[in-house]
Amino acid sequence: MSVRRNEVTTDLLVIGCGIAGSSAALRLSQDQSLQITVITAAWEAHEATTHYAQGGIIYRPDEDSAQLLAEDIVRAGDGLNNPEAVAILCEEGPPLLRQMLIDELGVPFDAAPTGELHFTLEAAHSTARILHVADATGKAVEEKLVGALLTRPNVELLTGHTAIDLLTPAHHSRDRRAVYEPLSCAGAYVFNQQRGEVITYLAKRTMLATGGLGQIYLHTTNPPGARGDGLAMAHRAGARVINAEYVQFHPTAFYDRYAPRFLISEAVRGEGARLVTEAGEPFMQNYDSEWGDLAPRDEVARSMHQEMLSRGVECVYLDLASYMPADRIKERFPNIHTQCMVYGVDIASELIPVVPAAHYFCGGVWVDEFGRTSLSNLYAVGEVSCTGVHGANRLASSALLEGLVWGWRGAEDILGTMDRRLDIQSSDIPPWYDEDLTEVADPALIIQDMTTIRHIMWNYVGLIRSNKRLERALDDLSDLEREIEKFYRATRLTDALIGLRNAVQTALVVARAAWENKQSRGCHFRED
Repeated sequence: MSVRRNEVTTDLLVIGCGIAGSSAALRLSQDQSLQITVITAAWEAHEATTHYAQGGIIYRPDEDSAQLLAEDIVRAGDGLNNPEAVAILCEEGPPLLRQMLIDELGVPFDAAPTGELHFTLEAAHSTARILHVADATGKAVEEKLVGALLTRPNVELLTGHTAIDLLTPAHHSRDRRAVYEPLSCAGAYVFNQQRGEVITYLAKRTMLATGGLGQIYLHTTNPPGARGDGLAMAHRAGARVINAEYVQFHPTAFYDRYAPRFLISEAVRGEGARLVTEAGEPFMQNYDSEWGDLAPRDEVARSMHQEMLSRGVECVYLDLASYMPADRIKERFPNIHTQCMVYGVDIASELIPVVPAAHYFCGGVWVDEFGRTSLSNLYAVGEVSCTGVHGANRLASSALLEGLVWGWRGAEDILGTMDRRLDIQSSDIPPWYDEDLTEVADPALIIQDMTTIRHIMWNYVGLIRSNKRLERALDDLSDLEREIEKFYRATRLTDALIGLRNAVQTALVVARAAWENKQSRGCHFRED
């Protein structure tokens, strides 16, 4: 890695360090001749969406098969899945999980009394195949991944570094003839939050692993950094984006008017909990007589939404206490129990108030079977990408496995092509210039604009959509985007300002895709 003033040259720039980005960086670091730079906007390296994955990760017990898993994935995805991607996940995923997460990293997955791995059942799975670490699987996986990254001498892991824009010679090169070349990526402009300055990162390969976009919605299970940063950057750079209308809403997020939303794992229903009214009456059998409470997520979320509307209530409830002993609840779901107790709800003896919340983005930056985007030298892995595995709706606990598989496959592809020289010279890309900007970002304006985006998306581009709602969303978001872009161009950078710009552009991408697709399918539901 070479460094000049506000300029860094590296072999691989990974933007994001959840399971997808971290697994790719770990695989690449095995080649000691490569320098890998991993950046995250968060101040703690563990603060990725992976960290918040409670339920678990798909494995494959002896009685299971790749074919059976594929059938479940396609059924949940309403048949819109990419068959090749599904086959890759089902065949390569479980062996890779064993190799990397169990044998190499030693993730402490829960065991049954016999000493064998314990598998749990989740919605829309035809058999129990989910590995877990109590109710904090993602946290356990992320800690092992980041811990391993920190031991690799050829990996530089930088927190508090926010990617601003991808470097594309067609847009950024001083040589304007570069506009005639095919679109490619040569790194990114990166904002160092602590120093308040922008660094130009030139990279032979760049990998987006920025996670999802839940923060553009009023209710979400996603962490604060899930603003659609990677999607917006890729879209501005000209990368192909597909299936953006398919935003999955998790049925069960904890509800308290004065508390933040947090996930109540799918595994709670997998272990027997029922969705009920305030009076304790189950209702899912009225909406899905076959699967009931374990129907695919989009069906459960819409059923809850309809139940809430018909009763004129703000939430429904999960009843776990009637179906599992109190001591077992505290053992199986210790973190959920602790979190709910903070707000005065004892899940071992009381109903849990829940609402649907934006959870997972099934669309994203189009990628092939190796995570390659439509821009040369740019890869995308994890939730920011769209492999086609999930189709129109994601099967529970498939996200971590997809991130692991495509992180690994992207790294393997890069290792096979890294003999190429860096095509862009440092003199071709101008440094970031903002010395004439004097306006300071007003946090109140940013908070207000983010609040507006979230309400627009929740009310008009949420669980149930219509032509009138979507037209209103497009009008309001387009006006807001113009104002935010003027604000952005005149104001000194902050992480929040970068995120606001990305959020409104991401919201427009989702709203436009939803407006264009007139067919209800999976988690995209048009009432008209």
